Amino acid sequence: MNLSQRLRSTPVIVRFCLRLIILVVFAAFAGIGFGKSFAALLWMSVILSAVVGAIKREPPFGSDLNYWDETIAYAALFALVSNFNHAVPV
Repeated sequence: MNLSQRLRSTPVIVRFCLRLIILVVFAAFAGIGFGKSFAALLWMSVILSAVVGAIKREPPFGSDLNYWDETIAYAALFALVSNFNHAVPV
C-alpha cells in the first residue's frame, strides 16, 4: 500500500470511527434498550452509506476505502449486534 493510498483511506477510517462513537452514545440513551437501538442505528447507517456511495458514484471495489467499504463494515456490525440481540433474552 503506497503513501497516497493510505492518505486517501485515512479520512474514511476516521469518519467511520467518529460515526460509530456517535451511534454508541445515541444508543446508550435510547429508551428501547442499547441493543435494539444500536441495531436500528447501524441499519440506518448501512442505508445512508450506500445512498451516499451511489450518489458520489464511487467504485464498489476500488483500491482505496470509500463509502461502500463503510457500508460493508456497518452491515457486518449490524449482523453481529442483531445476532446478540436474539441470543440474549431480556
